[in-house]
Amino acid sequence: MTFTILEEFLAHISFLFLFVVTIMYWTKFIYIDNKKINLLAKRGMVIVFIFMTILLLTRWILSKHFPLSNLYESSLFLSWALTLIHSILEYKTKNNWLGIITAPSAMLAHGFATLGLPKEMKQLLPLVPALQSHWLMMHVTTMILSYSALLCGSLLAIVLWIIITTKQKNLLPIKYNKNSLFYSLFYKDCNKILCDDNKYFDLQKSLYFINSRKWQLINELDNYSYRIITFGFPLLTIGILSGAVWANEAWGSYWNWDPKETWALITWLIFATYLHTRMIKGWRTQKSAILASLGFTIIWICYLGVNLLGKGLHSYGWFVTK
Repeated sequence: MTFTILEEFLAHISFLFLFVVTIMYWTKFIYIDNKKINLLAKRGMVIVFIFMTILLLTRWILSKHFPLSNLYESSLFLSWALTLIHSILEYKTKNNWLGIITAPSAMLAHGFATLGLPKEMKQLLPLVPALQSHWLMMHVTTMILSYSALLCGSLLAIVLWIIITTKQKNLLPIKYNKNSLFYSLFYKDCNKILCDDNKYFDLQKSLYFINSRKWQLINELDNYSYRIITFGFPLLTIGILSGAVWANEAWGSYWNWDPKETWALITWLIFATYLHTRMIKGWRTQKSAILASLGFTIIWICYLGVNLLGKGLHSYGWFVTK
């Protein structure tokens, strides 16, 4: 009973922290880029990661098996993986805008698990025979970690594509707070953009500078997106291969063209094409961003869309059970 109460407390408090941290990152981006808010947001994500780690460990103790047996547990693990990727990236790159993308992504995955799923799916149930294998941890962990990395990289690519397709001439001369992250991304070090009466006096010069900052941001997004997808793709490959071995052990065949297997293969092909075109064809920015954006949609079809049908060998523990 104590562990059950602890699990519920950790689930709700971690979601609350994610919600607050998301507001902090977006407030910093839109309105004010304050060092205290930035520090609080960073520490908040670390606290969320710790809470979610304890939550998953508590679930593991209660269920007596690795907590990846149904949609509720996998969604929590996906949220945990996104916070992990965020923490690593923020530590390695010293970048203060990645949380604008990673924090709401983790919050939505967590919210879907804790608020969007019925209580019946959150209950602790014994593993079905097919899941009672040491391959559960190996296969499902690598697949969810690959999904989190590929989703994160794809989201960065989508933002990149939006920035590229936004025409500079459509930008209105709106006055932004000088302390906002938006201002620092586009106007930092630009001298004399505003007059004493807070009106633009050299719009052409400032627009040239904005274009320079814009392409600098595009290059950063393109680089980070590529690196994260490069990290997620091998995990996806390992996950598919380990799943094939597990399938042979459980069902007597390495590949059964199950809907989940088929869409996992399609996901692999999309991101293999993305990496191939970048390394061999030299595609960058807009072209590669389109492929990564397509991969973002395919991942969600593979992760959630197939389970909505409730068909195939992977239907247990999801929306519809047999």
